[in-house]
Amino acid sequence: MEKAPSRNVLGQPLAPCSLDPLTGFFRNGACDTCAEDRGSHTVCAVMSAEFLAFSKYVGNDLSTPRPEFGFAGLKPGDRWCLCASRFLQAHDDGCAPRIALAATHERALDIVPLEVLRIYAEDTSG
Repeated sequence: MEKAPSRNVLGQPLAPCSLDPLTGFFRNGACDTCAEDRGSHTVCAVMSAEFLAFSKYVGNDLSTPRPEFGFAGLKPGDRWCLCASRFLQAHDDGCAPRIALAATHERALDIVPLEVLRIYAEDTSG
């Protein structure tokens, strides 16, 4: 699997998203991606109780621990590389989480317009 260049939505080097919990398609702490990442795990989202409940409701339970996969479950405040399409769905349904623009991969722009990402930016880097 060849990683796409590690650039964020602002055209700068991609910042880390989270090492604890360890996130990313490559589990390297960054929202790096590649052609094999069908879900485009490119949006560095800051989990909220509302978003975690929404995600569980739509069939992707991110809060329940799954020790058999080495997954402790997410809690509010955790950062996670979220699928861009799930983020857009949450936006459309009015419960998108805050995001870190500097840690959101430029490939997210294939799915989510920058103007939408900026609405939820917790950082002021762009």
